[in-house]
Amino acid sequence: MNPYPKLSTYLDTCAEPSQVSDMASARIIVIGAGMGGLAAAARLAHAGHAVTLLERAGTPGGKMRQVPSDAGPVDAGPTVLTLRHVFDALFEDLGARLDDHVTLVPEPLLARHFWPDGSQLDLHADLDQSAEAVGAFAGARAAGQFRAFCTRTRALYDAFETPMIETAVPDRAAVTGLVMRNPRLIGAMAPGLSLAARLARDFSDPRLRQLFGRYATYVGGSPYTAPALLSLVWQAEAAGVWRVEGGMHALARAIEDLAQNQGVALHYDAEVAQIDVSGGRARGVTMGNGDHFKCDAVVFNGDPRAVAHGHLGTGVLDAVAPEAVTPRSLSAEVWSFAATPHGRDLAHHNVFFGRDPRTEFEAIARGAPPRDPTLYVCAQDRGTGAAPPAPERFEIIVNAAPDSPEQEFEECHRRTFQTLKDRRLSFDPPPGPEALTTPAGFESLFPGSGGALYGRSPEGMMAAFARPTARSRVPGLYLAGGGAHPGAGVPMATLSGRHAAETILSDRIST
Repeated sequence: MNPYPKLSTYLDTCAEPSQVSDMASARIIVIGAGMGGLAAAARLAHAGHAVTLLERAGTPGGKMRQVPSDAGPVDAGPTVLTLRHVFDALFEDLGARLDDHVTLVPEPLLARHFWPDGSQLDLHADLDQSAEAVGAFAGARAAGQFRAFCTRTRALYDAFETPMIETAVPDRAAVTGLVMRNPRLIGAMAPGLSLAARLARDFSDPRLRQLFGRYATYVGGSPYTAPALLSLVWQAEAAGVWRVEGGMHALARAIEDLAQNQGVALHYDAEVAQIDVSGGRARGVTMGNGDHFKCDAVVFNGDPRAVAHGHLGTGVLDAVAPEAVTPRSLSAEVWSFAATPHGRDLAHHNVFFGRDPRTEFEAIARGAPPRDPTLYVCAQDRGTGAAPPAPERFEIIVNAAPDSPEQEFEECHRRTFQTLKDRRLSFDPPPGPEALTTPAGFESLFPGSGGALYGRSPEGMMAAFARPTARSRVPGLYLAGGGAHPGAGVPMATLSGRHAAETILSDRIST
């Protein structure tokens, strides 16, 4: 019995694959309905191509998933939405409006931060308000240092947004020329320094170094190995944070609607076993049941390491360079559950810092769980104008090593919830094993990733150039998602879909 009858019917009605030089509608298969795959599929369909999207799970979003709880679906993936203009542009480019599909609420309070000594700091979307809060927290000198940090990182972000993030293929020569024309950028970049080392120069208060060092983890890195240039990640959040009504997964559903409205044929519970290569070019896919479907191009929206490790067949083993997928980024232990909180007054985004960040990242580098980790707590039902119900929905993220051995549930539970209890936050009832996803669980959900949540690690000055771009080494095979350029994070993964679509369109014109 064919488990993909609708898929077979749809693909059988399509013409044979066109020649690459033919400007008529091409048949394109997108593997994976993460943010990059959804965005690429929608753009390609809008350009007039016949697009089929195949997703092994039963819902869209990839890592931006939800799981059930007693209070309703709760997020179990990314929780912070920044760079709203990326999503507005996607919808506008396709003749639609983002606000007609999903509700985004700007959060004036970016995040609430807690330290073991009892101190607390709120950062805000308004720079002056944040500077005032930093001054009350650590003194006038710290407030001045914060303003200087914001000025430096803003200059970096503005300089590198176009030649690095917005372009499909980062150009080293163009970046070098940019820096040579603006020599002040060299000092701001602090080449040769880690993020932690640069922050030691920026801030005299160790708590502020710890806070801004955390932004390396947004792209899967450690502040002790990530380059100082990654201090610009702060600017993505400083520019504004939005809360998605219904949870982050609602944004994936909105882009799913956009794709379907463009004519994309989406098929869930449809696992691709192999990308078929003929004559040195990707020309189709083989499904888990052995069925073959032909196409003109394939977009793989998944961790590129899965391709390099043979999870998509031997024909594409060399499609991704080994240095494009190693070393690996951070993984995590993620808790998603409903409960009633007690103790701390929580915002939507909350960070409970450990005593010494160095011990946390040293343990992770050894593949061991940290004894005193920093804990991120998303109170999904809290935020501007939101009155939280009882019980509330929560997601807690604890940094962990990829490819790490499975930990006993009791040890994971103690590490997270005893630490929070020591910080005066507890939950009733405490979550059970069903609420936890470990690195091994992420490898099961996303085979070939090793549980790494951000693809390649951002460590090293040239990491941004090592990440794979949309055009793979195998003609006809393209890459999208957080493991491809421009990198990890919901906006970046969505931009990768644009890069993949534009690269395919460009290749068809030029071939």
